[in-house]
Amino acid sequence: MNTVISHAEERMKKTIQVLVGEYASIRAGRANPAVLDKVTVDYYDVPTPVNQVAAVSVPEARTLLIQPWDKSIIKAIEIAIQASDIGINPQNDGSVIRLIFPPLTQERRRELVKGIYKYAEESKIAIRSIRRDTIDKLKDLKKKNEITEDDLKTAEKRTQDLTDRFCKEIDDVALNKDKEIMEI
Repeated sequence: MNTVISHAEERMKKTIQVLVGEYASIRAGRANPAVLDKVTVDYYDVPTPVNQVAAVSVPEARTLLIQPWDKSIIKAIEIAIQASDIGINPQNDGSVIRLIFPPLTQERRRELVKGIYKYAEESKIAIRSIRRDTIDKLKDLKKKNEITEDDLKTAEKRTQDLTDRFCKEIDDVALNKDKEIMEI
């Protein structure tokens, strides 16, 4: 019984980690190297993340500096960034690439906040799905007479408490990202 609940808790933690990763990749007017996490470069016919073929730094609040270790792939990095959904044109000076993030308009901020709460709701749905799976597994244990009715009720309560805790954590993470975007 405890292994079923601890497995559910691990899955819920992973859901929060995915949400935090999604939020990190949202372009919020500040330069954040995480926006390049999903951008891959064709490096010797192997799709490779940008951060594995170049040093990515933030010299100023709204500028990302990408310095490839192999200068021959600078054009490939530029093309990969243009093809991605980042929405920023790279500036290539031959040795480094600069991404300059424009300041966000109020309308764009509102759009980003809507997206934040959409991701949060999807994460809550995932958490509730984990809860449902866990309770189903617990009921199967009860059917097989591996746990008692009291154990089942206790485990269901613990599962619901976990669900509530993680849903609250999702709300907190979303609210923090909302504040970050609206206060830039």
